[in-house]
Amino acid sequence: MSRVVRVARAGLHHWEEPCLSGTRGSGTVFFSGCRLRCAFCQNQEISRQGRGWNLEIPRLAEVFRELEEQGAHNLNLVTPTHFAESIREALALARPSIPVVWNSSGYETVDLVARVAPWVDIFLPDFKYASPGLAARYSAREDYSETARAAIQAMREATGPALFDEEGLLARGTVVRHLVLPGNLPNTLAALDFLATLPAGTPVSIMAQYTPVGDLAAFPELNRTLTSEEYEQVLDYLDGLPDLDGWVQDLQSADARFIPTFDGSGLGDVGPCTSEGSVLGALSGG
Repeated sequence: MSRVVRVARAGLHHWEEPCLSGTRGSGTVFFSGCRLRCAFCQNQEISRQGRGWNLEIPRLAEVFRELEEQGAHNLNLVTPTHFAESIREALALARPSIPVVWNSSGYETVDLVARVAPWVDIFLPDFKYASPGLAARYSAREDYSETARAAIQAMREATGPALFDEEGLLARGTVVRHLVLPGNLPNTLAALDFLATLPAGTPVSIMAQYTPVGDLAAFPELNRTLTSEEYEQVLDYLDGLPDLDGWVQDLQSADARFIPTFDGSGLGDVGPCTSEGSVLGALSGG
């Protein structure tokens, strides 16, 4: 990615956690590119291949404003890290009256978290791996676990405990997601052990939606969905961690139909789609 903001889709999304989707949907903006190289990413078209449309900062601010006008419960910035400074400028032009969600892989520096915290209400990070070896194998980032642990702790310190409004919607806080990968139960159990150490008021979201996407020939263990037996073991383990609050998906969520279509929806007349990569200029932080 270059410094030019590239976006693949914007619109009301109804498949986030209930406290985010509510009844009207979460106002998602899907940014192209990613700081990880996850072999199993369901959004490979935009995260790895760079599909998207280039937006000037004033137009990005208009997209934010339009989502709020459509009734979005929040402004949900999906994989925003590498465009942090441009997003900050857009938010300065169109500061929403709804919560701003920083929806990321969890692979952030503490410095980046501190810099975005003044204009973020809700952090929604992943905690993908407790195992450095697994992080290196699947995402080419051996330091993922230690980096994400520090970032998540910084996010929680910045937001404090989760606060919900009278409708049960999240107004402020940090929610940590973990995607259960097939054939990797020890990683999930170790991840849950870490999440159980976070301060009270840090909900977790356990996701069963893993769907094989793309070329997984080098990772045959990932070329299937979860089994009910695997997921039952996860749920049984959760029962032994009574201090963890949050949500769990059911196995029916593992369906490619839930993957968004990255067709430029919600971006207006922004010209041709681009997919070629370019050199990233110097950008401090995560």
